[in-house]
Amino acid sequence: MRLWKFGRAVLLLVLILGVFLLAAGIYMHDSPEIGNETNSTANISGNNSSNNLSGNNSTISDPQNNTVISGNNSTIPLNHSCGENSAYGLDSEKKLRAEQLTSLFENNNLTLQYGYAEALGDGRGITCGRAGFTTGTGDAYAVVKLYTERKLENSLAKYLPELERLNSAEDSGDTSRLNGFIEDWKIEANDPIFRQAQDEINDRLYYRPAMDYAKNLCVTSALGKAILYDTIIQHGNGDDLDSLPALLKRTEGMAGGTPKTGINEAVWLSDFLSVRRNDLAHAYDAETRQEWAKSVSRVDVFMEILNVGNLDLKGPIEISNKDYEGAVIP
Repeated sequence: MRLWKFGRAVLLLVLILGVFLLAAGIYMHDSPEIGNETNSTANISGNNSSNNLSGNNSTISDPQNNTVISGNNSTIPLNHSCGENSAYGLDSEKKLRAEQLTSLFENNNLTLQYGYAEALGDGRGITCGRAGFTTGTGDAYAVVKLYTERKLENSLAKYLPELERLNSAEDSGDTSRLNGFIEDWKIEANDPIFRQAQDEINDRLYYRPAMDYAKNLCVTSALGKAILYDTIIQHGNGDDLDSLPALLKRTEGMAGGTPKTGINEAVWLSDFLSVRRNDLAHAYDAETRQEWAKSVSRVDVFMEILNVGNLDLKGPIEISNKDYEGAVIP
């Protein structure tokens, strides 16, 4: 009797052990084997970026270069990879091309026209300098103010009180108290200190804000950055319906998003240029409407560059648009 009870206990113990070993085998079968790279995955993160490595089929995302390197070492463009690791702004060579394009549009000359000054009758007073600063929008005031801080004795300093008044006046396009301003601007343009003041105000008011917009929108191409730069110079960064922010808002509605939300950048740029061209042809500001309608070709030039796929803004850029025909950006 005791032997039977003992045998039954041994049998029960064997059954329990068998169940345990069976369960362990199933677990080991479903788990990745240590050292087997084809079944292992690793996640490496740092600087807000992540790489997924998965054996022979691994992909390594490279947001700085806006690419994905696949397991066979081929490079695949990312649709909307940007952020902390994306390059800010333009390198010196491409920035120069962007500036030459804007100079061509503003002054029909590839050389930056520091001494340009003219009353265009567009409601913005006198347009002047390398970026088309105007006495009616405050940027010409900023240039003269900075220049005078660095060189007290200059022929433009006497206009500062009037330029300051125009900066906040309703009749900001008034030029009645700026007699002699155009001639004096041209004279001071020979001074390297005055040119440097123009460069600094241009970067402060236009270049850096345009690059900030590019970064926030995930616009990573050199062409896209050049387009935003040219747009902010012509349209400004204000809150009116013709401004760059207003154009960006309308483009987002038209495209259904931005490159940051997954819209293909080339498609988004095409939509943006369409929105901008329509705004130039039918500006909300009645005072600028007639003059701006003459400048739609500057948008056509950018569309021309986009259509040939030159997103990197590589030179030489040969322009075939009739308004700038024969111009070549080196």
